[in-house]
Amino acid sequence: MAYFERMRDVISGPFSADVIRQRTAAGWQMVSIEWRRELPDAEAPAEGVFSEEIPYGLRISEDCKRLETEPRERQALMEMMDGLAQDFPYSAIVSALNEKGFRMRDGRPWNRVAVFNMIPRLIEVGPQLFSSEEWRKRRMHFERALPPQEN
Repeated sequence: MAYFERMRDVISGPFSADVIRQRTAAGWQMVSIEWRRELPDAEAPAEGVFSEEIPYGLRISEDCKRLETEPRERQALMEMMDGLAQDFPYSAIVSALNEKGFRMRDGRPWNRVAVFNMIPRLIEVGPQLFSSEEWRKRRMHFERALPPQEN
């Protein structure tokens, strides 16, 4: 199994192609470039507006000091994880979510692309889901549904 080391360069001055040449010569591969720009005043967010997206399955607490679990979104994540664990196609996962009344944050029904785009979030929240009592119950139900293994 191959192991990889990752490094992040923070660029504080004008970009120079020399950095890329030096890193490449040292055996590094570029895997990402992140861009940012200063927003013009006309595009600046309103005072006090939270500028980053809140991760799916979480919401801002009533005291506005922390993030807490959003129960309905967590259930949707659990459904997605369950479908993926059972190797269901995205279309089946989408159908299950929509039939159970789950909707995306913007109120639209789920679609295959939206479920696929949730994979990074599922990876992030997976350890919490897998250690939950609800997942243990689902796993027991899933294991009972499997046909016996032949030796």
